[in-house]
Amino acid sequence: MRTVVVTGCAGLLGSHFSRHLLSKGYKVIGIDDLSGGYSDYLPQAPPEQFEFWPINLSDSWASKALNNIFHFNDVTACFHFAAYAAEGLSPFIRHFNYTNNVLASVNVINQCIEHDTKMIFTSSMAVYGNHYPPFVEDMGPAPIDPYGIAKYSIEQDIKVAHQQHGLRYSIIRPHNVVGIYQNIWDKYRNVAGIFIRRVLAGEPMLIYGDGEQTRAFSDIKYYMKPFEQLIDGHDNELFNIGADKAYTINELANTVQRVAWKNGFEAEKKHVEGRHEAKHAFCDHAKAKEMLNFSDDTNLEETVDTMFKWAMQQPEREQKRMEYEVEKGIYDYWK
Repeated sequence: MRTVVVTGCAGLLGSHFSRHLLSKGYKVIGIDDLSGGYSDYLPQAPPEQFEFWPINLSDSWASKALNNIFHFNDVTACFHFAAYAAEGLSPFIRHFNYTNNVLASVNVINQCIEHDTKMIFTSSMAVYGNHYPPFVEDMGPAPIDPYGIAKYSIEQDIKVAHQQHGLRYSIIRPHNVVGIYQNIWDKYRNVAGIFIRRVLAGEPMLIYGDGEQTRAFSDIKYYMKPFEQLIDGHDNELFNIGADKAYTINELANTVQRVAWKNGFEAEKKHVEGRHEAKHAFCDHAKAKEMLNFSDDTNLEETVDTMFKWAMQQPEREQKRMEYEVEKGIYDYWK
């Protein structure tokens, strides 16, 4: 039984991919501090198949804990999904952003170097910034917020670790992934989930600015096979992964509204002040299609309907509220 470490195993990507690996006969060692996911999102499996470690990767003792995990297990690969991906919020939580994303990743990189373990890192299309889409992997990064800066700095550190220490790696830039096990109680990220939670709570969907921003939303289920291929192949490569079809945020809101009506809920829309973000952001996936045989056939309405029905069955959870480090310029809806 081959062993794979999955950080962020209670999040959207990590919970789904952990289940996928278990179904393929891998042993999974999952790491998560449960700050962005929930224990009931974790896969249910015998301890010899799934081992869970509640670790905050940025803590001072995380390096020692990780060393124990890697030392006492023959780890084939480490998928580093753990991150706080609140891109729009990152200018107001700079210290937390860099600690949670960059320093936490350094602890993982160090262990992968020391134990000759391949590292698969989920970066973000936030590194492209205001380039004109569709974004292609060889575009020069131009991030416009601290989150994108953090992701790009990790990419660079991984590449240096390869050059100096021989670290094997793959970098993936997924974008606008949706599906069950998404944290819909985080008001700062995951727009489809935010819309669904607000509808279920009888609140209007908040559309930032004119709502003509474009994004390509993709169903999580199409990511599993391409991710698995990275365990044994495609070393030192970078891939965009996601849907080809872009929608405006207004179109997404209309889709959630139709799904809500179908499930017996009213759904109102409300436009509020815009925020600092790329107006149009989606990627080209030709490389992943060619090298990973990647194919995304997301039907947005069906995916939102599945997610909405799942959300209807979830317990009430407290909304996440962050401690702001900078309040100057904070948007009214986050005050």
